[in-house]
Amino acid sequence: MKIGIVGKPSSGKSTFLNAACLTDAQMAAYPFTTIKPNLGTAVVTVKCPCVDLGVKHCDGKRLVPVPMVDVAGLVPGAHEGKGMGNQFLTDLADADALIHVVDYTGKTDAEGNPGQGDPAADIQFLEDELDHWIKGIIEKNWAVLYRKVEMNQFKLSAAVYQQVSGLKVSEEEVEKAILAINFKVGDDLLLLAREIRKRNKKIIVAANKMDTKEAQANYERVKKGIPCCAEAELALRRAAEKELISYHPGASDFTTNKELPEKQAHALEFIRDNVLKKFGSTGVQEVVDKSVYELLEYIVVYPVEDEGKLTDKKGRVLPDAYLMPKGSTALQLAYKVHTDIGDKFIGAIDARTKKRIGKEHELKDGDVIRILV
Repeated sequence: MKIGIVGKPSSGKSTFLNAACLTDAQMAAYPFTTIKPNLGTAVVTVKCPCVDLGVKHCDGKRLVPVPMVDVAGLVPGAHEGKGMGNQFLTDLADADALIHVVDYTGKTDAEGNPGQGDPAADIQFLEDELDHWIKGIIEKNWAVLYRKVEMNQFKLSAAVYQQVSGLKVSEEEVEKAILAINFKVGDDLLLLAREIRKRNKKIIVAANKMDTKEAQANYERVKKGIPCCAEAELALRRAAEKELISYHPGASDFTTNKELPEKQAHALEFIRDNVLKKFGSTGVQEVVDKSVYELLEYIVVYPVEDEGKLTDKKGRVLPDAYLMPKGSTALQLAYKVHTDIGDKFIGAIDARTKKRIGKEHELKDGDVIRILV
């Protein structure tokens, strides 16, 4: 799984990546600060099963890693190669979901320069660019495939899939998109591209820079996205990293561990009053969590080697937590752990029920599973 961070230049994408992943991607208030993709690893928070199963392991909260990529900013005409368009779109091909970081202050124009902007237009603009990009992918060599479909030499879904397989989309998903809009050969390809994008590149909006009055006013008008302030989250996490404060991602407050210089203390109090008290958190962790659990519908599963003690062979309690797509089976978990374990799979045991389960057993969120080989 990979989450892409997208948006127009100067919207705060690199700041969001740094805040979510504690990376050091370059940040600056000018367009195309990001040229090459910045990679990082964020975490999603989840309730640890040790709480329900009575095995002392942690404070009840698990952090599971999630790869993220921040790509070059998107400008009008990106699908035609304008700005960093070609690179931007290629870098997003294997992303499973997109976090669209939007500058809700409305103080940057469509190309990321200081000026007049509109968050609502920014949201629509990104979706339109992605739709035209996917349409362009489908159109390549489409005339040849079109004739083969007309002559019944090729199934329509197979023809489209041949074009878009690089987007991490399955032929089954393509077929569902075709059926959903009753698409026929000769219809506008943009309609099909839009449906594929909705299914394959799901988007969550991070309404960024909500520490400002302008952003808050625009949010009241647009009413879309999750209010967040990436700059505030980054400041809190950097301070926590230096043990100046106690804070964890997604928290509604922090505690100060030592006396701070007046300027830094004032900045942290500003974050507390203008972000944490108003919105309950900086919003960054909420965006990441919802990307994984709601957009992608992933679950967390815990493989163990002793279903009674919930340990591996070294005696470590619940050592691993795997993110799996909803609907995953016990056999798919076995292959996730290791190919050899999947090949030798003979069954599994559900640690909660102590019952033996088969390879087609559908896993649930929070399952603790012993794989039998």
